[in-house]
Amino acid sequence: TDFGIQTGPYMAPDAYREFYKPYHKKVNDWIHKNTNWKILKHNCGAVRPLIPLLIESGFDALNPVQTSADGMDPARLKDDFGNDITFWGGGIDTQEILPFGTPEQVRQQVLERCEIFGNNGGFVFNTVHDVQANTPLENLVALIDAVKEFKGDK
Repeated sequence: TDFGIQTGPYMAPDAYREFYKPYHKKVNDWIHKNTNWKILKHNCGAVRPLIPLLIESGFDALNPVQTSADGMDPARLKDDFGNDITFWGGGIDTQEILPFGTPEQVRQQVLERCEIFGNNGGFVFNTVHDVQANTPLENLVALIDAVKEFKGDK
């Protein structure tokens, strides 16, 4: 049940509300009542219109956070939903910057995303999606170094 594509959700919010939300809410409510588990929802793409419904359904985290998709601006996502859901991903764009950018562009985006999503918690650093084949090793090193730089690790 991955609901997003690059340009938007592939299902209307009303369809999610009718066909998925009751089931998701029932399962998530049971898990929250009977365990101390947190529940992550995988959704690629431009799922911004569905995020309020995912929160209402009881999901604790969203992964990935495909910030390269339409309407998935990191600052707006954090401002609008950062108090209600954890963003597990979105730390570096894996479609453009990580595979094709310079190490400095990678560093800058990682630091920026950590600043935005990490503000007041609710962020687990991860790439937007899988690291693509032929991504330069130098860019992967820049990613790791930038996360350490943000955390203040030496």
